[in-house]
Amino acid sequence: MRRDRLGASGVFAVHGAVTGTFATRVPWLADHVGVGTGQLGLALLFPAIGAIAAMSFTGRLLHRYDGRLVTRILLGCWCAALILPALAPNLPLLCAALLVYGAASGMADVAMNAEAVAVEQAVGRSIMSGLHGLWSIGGLAASGVGVVAASLDVDGRLHFAIMAAILLVLGQFAARLLPPVRPRPGAVEPPAFALPPRPVLLIGLLGFCAVFGEGAGSDWAAKYLTDIAHAPQGIAAGAYTGFAFAMAAGRLVGDGVVNRLGVVGAVRLGGILAAAGAVLVAVSRQAVPGILGFALLGVGVSVVVPLAFTAAGAATTHPGHAIAGVATISYGAGFAAPAVIGGIAGATSLSVSFVVVAVLTGLIAVGAGRFAPRRR
Repeated sequence: MRRDRLGASGVFAVHGAVTGTFATRVPWLADHVGVGTGQLGLALLFPAIGAIAAMSFTGRLLHRYDGRLVTRILLGCWCAALILPALAPNLPLLCAALLVYGAASGMADVAMNAEAVAVEQAVGRSIMSGLHGLWSIGGLAASGVGVVAASLDVDGRLHFAIMAAILLVLGQFAARLLPPVRPRPGAVEPPAFALPPRPVLLIGLLGFCAVFGEGAGSDWAAKYLTDIAHAPQGIAAGAYTGFAFAMAAGRLVGDGVVNRLGVVGAVRLGGILAAAGAVLVAVSRQAVPGILGFALLGVGVSVVVPLAFTAAGAATTHPGHAIAGVATISYGAGFAAPAVIGGIAGATSLSVSFVVVAVLTGLIAVGAGRFAPRRR
């Protein structure tokens, strides 16, 4: 059990570290390719498109082959794909590179979550939230390295190549510690691409609500405090910091909450806290309550998606297919949230946008019963 958990922990941390490495050098990529803000925004849509398009295909791979092998290969592809954006000489090739980068990210994400569900079931208690917390820690650690590299003006191609090599080695070592996971006997092969099976469709929609709240907090926290609370930019940046820290902390302590309150109780509490945080943001006109509201929102949504994967993996005879479907729906919110929030804000105000966030996260508390363990 200890070996399995160590492997899963390492895989999640490596996946997060690839994301953290990329995020810190986006300004370098823009300068290297020679694109402005609008063109960069267009290019950054392609990782989400690639991930959403590719995730559902992972379920077929997990049915045909050992989950440990699939995770090792896809995680290796994800680490190697980090190099591609830095090699792109122009905008079209950057978009193509980011499409591949996003597809590798999404498929590796589904495979490692399917392995994590198997490890959690063997352990017999909740560990999924903590694994996602380690993903956040891996991202923070790699972003720290990226900040140093950017400060020293290290060429992004060299930075990405070194990090890709290091993370590839670490990821392969961690993945070798995972348990072999084969399809359940008698399970019919799932379709190559499909929406999640009916038993987990609502779980995916509740995950969508959580990721929508996460996207709203991460993308709009600083802007909200600047425009609505009229806070200086330095203080406004603290809203995102508080949100990100609260999410990471919530995931690290989430397993203890699940083991004490149960899955349904933890999800319901998360939905209540997230909705309360969104309401506080919507009514705040000063920086301190606004930052507190974003922190509550971060804590509230932190455990929902990890527990959605756990619930999906246990609900059908095709854990990989179910997790892929839930991931496709849930992560689609990360693609939609920034634009929807911006559209509502343009028509009304950012305060009204966060009323919508409060309603969606409140639905998590209402539908928490769908996360209850079910007999297959």
